Amino acid sequence: MTLALCLVLTAGASQQGPGGGDWPAYGRDPGGTRFSPLTQLTPANVSRLQRAWTYHIGETDRLPNISPDREPPAFEATPLIIGNTLYVVTPSSRMIALDAETGTERWQFDPQNQQPKRTYHQLRGAAYWEGEPQGPGPRRRLLYGTLHGDLVCLDADSGRPCAGFGTNGRVNLRLGLSDRWTSALYAMTSAPTVYRDILIVGTRVQESPREGPAGIVRGFDVRTGRARWEFRGIPRAGEEGSNTWQGNGLRDRSGANVWSTMSVDVDRGIVFLPIGSPAYDFFGGDRKGQNLFGNSLVALDARTGKRLWHYQMVHHDIWDYDLPAQPVLATIQRNGRTQDVVVQVTKMGLVFVLDRERGTPVFPVEERPVPANAAPGESPWPTQPFPSLPTPLVRHAITADDISDVTLESAKFCRALFDSVQGGRIYTPIGTKHTLVVPGNLGGANWSGAAFDSASRRLFVNVNELPLVAALESEPGESPTISHYRRFVDENGWPCVKPPWGSLIAIDLDSARVSWKSPLGNAQTLQRATPTGLPSLGGAIATAGGLVFIAGTTDRRIRAFDANTGKELWSAEIDASGHATPATYFSERSGRQFVVIAAGGGGYLSPDRVSDALVAFALPRSVPQ
Repeated sequence: MTLALCLVLTAGASQQGPGGGDWPAYGRDPGGTRFSPLTQLTPANVSRLQRAWTYHIGETDRLPNISPDREPPAFEATPLIIGNTLYVVTPSSRMIALDAETGTERWQFDPQNQQPKRTYHQLRGAAYWEGEPQGPGPRRRLLYGTLHGDLVCLDADSGRPCAGFGTNGRVNLRLGLSDRWTSALYAMTSAPTVYRDILIVGTRVQESPREGPAGIVRGFDVRTGRARWEFRGIPRAGEEGSNTWQGNGLRDRSGANVWSTMSVDVDRGIVFLPIGSPAYDFFGGDRKGQNLFGNSLVALDARTGKRLWHYQMVHHDIWDYDLPAQPVLATIQRNGRTQDVVVQVTKMGLVFVLDRERGTPVFPVEERPVPANAAPGESPWPTQPFPSLPTPLVRHAITADDISDVTLESAKFCRALFDSVQGGRIYTPIGTKHTLVVPGNLGGANWSGAAFDSASRRLFVNVNELPLVAALESEPGESPTISHYRRFVDENGWPCVKPPWGSLIAIDLDSARVSWKSPLGNAQTLQRATPTGLPSLGGAIATAGGLVFIAGTTDRRIRAFDANTGKELWSAEIDASGHATPATYFSERSGRQFVVIAAGGGGYLSPDRVSDALVAFALPRSVPQ
C-alpha cells in the first residue's frame, strides 16, 4: 500500500481500532482537520472523564535557564499516536516514546546529550512516515526539527537515528542558507509535512533585523535526507513576485518563512504554505510595495515545489500579521454542489475560504481602504482584503464604549491608557506615538488554528481579544524599530476591553455563518455571573462523538464543549496552562478513548507557571460505553 493511500484511509476511517483510533499527524490527517472518528466519548458521558496517567518529561529546569527578559518556552507539542505508542517532542528537542495506555516510557532520544548547556524552544510536533513494510527499504520513521536547525530522523520502533538519512540521521538545514549569519535564528518550531516519500520542511527565522537567512521551504527525500526542491518566500530579482518589492527591498531580506504547519491534499499532490511576514515585521519603509509572497497562502506542487497559485491576505505587513496557522482542507456544499476548499484563519480574526485548485475566494473578498497615517519613511499599502463571509471573529475597532469595566480599578486604569494612545482601528500603522493595534498580534486566531467536522461541516476556532500598544523610534540613519511594546491590559494582566477576552467559535462553512460562540476560560477571581473568557494559545480538536476538546487558556484547565450547541460540558484542572493542541486516541488494551494534553505553561501567556506534565484523560474502566 502506498503512503498516499494509507493516509487517505487513515483520515477517513470510522473504526475505533488501529487507523481510526490513531493520531498519526500534527493535525491528525494531512489536511489538518484535527477531526477524530472516535465516538466513545459523548456529551452524555464526558463529564465522567478522569485523569488516567501523567508523564513528566523532566524539563522543569528550563525556567532558571532562561534570561530574565525572556519568558520560558512553552511545552506546545501535540503528540503522535500510532498503534499503542505515543510520541512527543519536548522543549529541548528530545523525542520520547510512551506506552499510550499507561504513559510508561519506552525510549527517548536526546539530540543535546553532548552539549554542555541545554537550550529550549517551542516545538509543536513531529511527522510520521509509514515506511516500506515490504522489501529491504526503511521502516517507520519520525521526523522533526531542532532549535539549532537540524532535521532529525529516528526509527519509530527503537528511537535510534535513521541509517542512511543525512549524517547519522541528521540534516543540517543551515548549510548554504545562513552561512553569512552564523548567530542568526534558524530553527524549526512546527512539525514538517509528509507527501508520499517527500518530507516538506519550513523554518523559523528572525523577525528583526531585516538582513538574515531567507524563508525557504524545501522538499527532502524521506529516505536519504537529500534536498529535492525549494521554494523561496522572498523571490530573487527577476523572479515572479519580485516586482512587488521596490528599490533594494529584496536584498538579503529575512522572513517570509513558513514557521507554522503546512497541509497536503494527497489526491491532488498539492501542499499549502501559510507564509509569514517579511522582516522587519513592524516597519517596511525599506521594503516598499506589496511584498509577495509575504503573508500569503501559497499552493505548490508537492512533487516539484512549483508554485501553482498564491493569495496574499495582508499587503505590506507592518503589524506582525503573519499567517500563523495550519491551513484546513475541507469539503463543503455550495450552490448545490460539493466544493473542496482550503481555509485559513488569521490574527486579524478574518477567515479566508479559497477554492483548493484555483485559490479563488469562495465568498466575495473586498479590497477596502485602510488608515494611511504612518511613521516617517513608511508607505502603507492603501487597501487590505476583507472577506464578506465569515464576518470578523474579533473586534476591528475600539472606542471608549469597549473599555473594560470588570472592576472600578480596571476601568480607571484602562480608560487612562486608552486616552493616552492613538489608533484603535484595524490596519492603523504603528507611529512614533503610542499606537493601539487592533487586533494585536496574539489575536484573533493564532497558531492555535482550527478543527473541522466533515459531517456537520463546522469549523471550530478559538480567538483572542488582546490588543497591543506599540510605538516606533529610529536613530539617525537607521530604520525605525519598536521602542514601546505592551499588551493592552490592566495592572492585573486582564485585557482592557470588555469580555469575553477569549472565545471558541463554530462556523457553518456551507453558509460561512457563525453557528455559536462561547466564552473560553474564566477569570474566577472576578466572580462574574458569566465567564469572562481568557486569552489562549493552543487549538481545538473535534470528534465524531459530538465533542470539541480544547485547553490553551491561562486558567490551567482543559475543557469539552458540545459541538452542536457550544455548551461547556466538562473541565479539569491541569498542572499548568495547556498551551498546546490536544490529541485523542483509542487504546485496544482497555477499550478506552483517551484525550492527552501537554500541560507545560510558560510562553507568552503563562510565564509564571511552568510544568513538565503530559496528562491523559479517559473514562473509568467501570463506566458503561
